[in-house]
Amino acid sequence: MRSVRDIPFFANIPILVRAALNAPVKNGEVVNDYRLRRAAPTIRFLAERGAKVVLISHLGEQGTETLSPVARALEKIVPGTSFFGETVGERARAAVRDLPPRNVLVLENLRRDKGERTNDRAFARELAALADVFVQDSFDTCHRAHASIVGVPELLPSYAGLLLEEEVHELSRALAPKRPALAVIGGAKFGTKEPVLMRLLQTYDHVFVGGALANDFLKAAGQPVGKSLVSTADSSHVKKLLVNPKLVIPVDSLVIPASAVGTPNARARARIASPGGVWSDEVILDHGPGTSALLSSLAEKAKTILWNGPLGKYEDGLTDATDAFAQAVAASNAHSIVGGGDTIAAIEKLGLLSRFSFVSTGGGAMLDFLAKGMLPGIEALDNSPFTR
Repeated sequence: MRSVRDIPFFANIPILVRAALNAPVKNGEVVNDYRLRRAAPTIRFLAERGAKVVLISHLGEQGTETLSPVARALEKIVPGTSFFGETVGERARAAVRDLPPRNVLVLENLRRDKGERTNDRAFARELAALADVFVQDSFDTCHRAHASIVGVPELLPSYAGLLLEEEVHELSRALAPKRPALAVIGGAKFGTKEPVLMRLLQTYDHVFVGGALANDFLKAAGQPVGKSLVSTADSSHVKKLLVNPKLVIPVDSLVIPASAVGTPNARARARIASPGGVWSDEVILDHGPGTSALLSSLAEKAKTILWNGPLGKYEDGLTDATDAFAQAVAASNAHSIVGGGDTIAAIEKLGLLSRFSFVSTGGGAMLDFLAKGMLPGIEALDNSPFTR
């Protein structure tokens, strides 16, 4: 990839940056500015060299959200940031023309135009008309074939931002880990995790499957899982991975009656179930202390630890196993790489984020890169006709 450092001219040049500004917003205010802080180095790099920095990003899933509160929060991190409530068109182009050098303009949510998700060629041309140079710095969306990810690099000289460079460097390093190496993959949906599990089992000494994903493996191993969430995936694929001696599954589970899920006293009715000890009317919501002890032991010996996805139903407050593993990784001497929104939120809540060697901004993008070693957005930079 050509780096943002390779851009030949900056002064008074409008530079379009696809940034990761998808910060959580509640009641019109950003409640966690972590993503904005990670986006800031590339923005500052360009602004300090005299460029007109034009930021585009998505926010949320509905396509109705506004980036206005994000721009306000970013201005506290990068002074000179303003917001314009349109994404493309003559008025957006005029706003870019009027932008003073060394200033930053945040345009409206890309997903307000359906052409973003469909990679509409006309929408990509409208985006490209805003600037003379394109910088891709949104690693977290590089696994999607959207207009701002794969369409714009066909139309403008394109470069990788500082954050994207760092992500690719660190995750490439994770594909050739120092041994012994431990990988922990949580979450759910076996179908989306199978490719990365297959790749990691080739290079890591231990690969632990956690969260609801573990239920598929417990069931395939012949253990009862009660009414726990399981995938509809072909069980033969799960069993093929299960026989790999490097694969590690939970040795105990925190369970509650299915009827208690979502009730105020749910946690009070929880118990620890040993292998084979989950009752037919129970639901697995977290791993037990035996599993946490096993993971802590593996982390203590590891030289590389890769982690993506919480280990319990984190969104419902089942955080014991996730918190215990975060503390074990922080206490280890391993090179640690972590990704996934809920995972990062858990680590940040414990005040341990600085104890991890690298924190990826990507969840799905991180898993796809680890599985394939390439993403559509990165490939688009490599294949841009302006890089040849």
